[in-house]
Amino acid sequence: MSRIVSVAPVLPARSYSQGEITAALLAMITSDPGRQAVMKRIHASSGVETRSLVMPLERYSSLGSFRESNDFFIAEGTSLAERAITGALASAGLAPADVDFLLFTSVTGIAAPSIDAQLVQRLGLRPDVKRLPSFGLGCVAGAAGIARVHDYLTGHPDEIAVLLSVELCSLTVQARDDSMANIVASGLFGDGAAAVVMAGDARARELGIAGPDVIDTRSRIYPDTADVIGWDIGGTGFRIVLSAGVPDVIDRNFADDARGILASHGLGVEDVDAWAAHPGGPKVLEAFSRALDLPDGALEASWRSLARVGNLSSAAVLHVLAEELDAHPAGTNGLLFALGPGVTSELVLLRWSEGAPRAIPAPALGAAA
Repeated sequence: MSRIVSVAPVLPARSYSQGEITAALLAMITSDPGRQAVMKRIHASSGVETRSLVMPLERYSSLGSFRESNDFFIAEGTSLAERAITGALASAGLAPADVDFLLFTSVTGIAAPSIDAQLVQRLGLRPDVKRLPSFGLGCVAGAAGIARVHDYLTGHPDEIAVLLSVELCSLTVQARDDSMANIVASGLFGDGAAAVVMAGDARARELGIAGPDVIDTRSRIYPDTADVIGWDIGGTGFRIVLSAGVPDVIDRNFADDARGILASHGLGVEDVDAWAAHPGGPKVLEAFSRALDLPDGALEASWRSLARVGNLSSAAVLHVLAEELDAHPAGTNGLLFALGPGVTSELVLLRWSEGAPRAIPAPALGAAA
């Protein structure tokens, strides 16, 4: 078993209303009045009210090459990552030298050495810290990252691990591409990061900090869905692949996996009071609710996150988890889940434990601290 002892969600300092973003991107994406009308309609129905962006809005139209955007990803992503890990460790009352394992995930930029390696000296992490950078999991990586860190800590119960997610989705918006996928993405995705501190079972008991214990995890890759979510990577960088079939994949598959992990522990949907669903968009959240026949308001934290910051890819479900972390008493059952390219799903069964509160509150959802 392992315990989530703190979560620190962070955002870039610049925040814009959805209307401001739409107005700024219209001419960049298409000059066709008909497609501009479609873009306005899609953005208005996205469920997003505000988003934080890593660059000033006026800079996006002049962003020249993939190299330029990726260099920006490395510089700004490293700064966001530093803030996230610093906040999460402070909230848990831990120091950088306490970290034994660091899993880093992103799908919106690349670097070698990876961002996690660049943080070792910058943050004062131990030079013998074990690292695992991950690319390609996409939106599912927040849930998958918790699951894989849990797997590690099950074998290292005395250790501390950190999951770090950095996603600068705005840098992937394609100029002069009025495909439906790019139009949808330009109205849905935002920029952000998050860090999660987790402790092995023995170390969690030593720390005595309240938080959700990871009880079980489940992974699934659905056949014949490779063209539903992903990237087409070329000379202009990351061109999104995003079909309208995501809700159909959820309708066909998700209930069996979610009900299955619950049933393996003698639980049903009615026994879960904490839900952390990846806020992939209105149709995605509606499909999750429909698949499990959830009561009204069950996914409210995910809807709030979508409205406040948009879809942050792998960091999104971690921002939802941050809001849920201190909202439930000991004994509460929770289910955290997300989808990503493949199409793959990851589910994490949680149960809130007793213990002392965190030393310093983690930054609130949507905070740009």
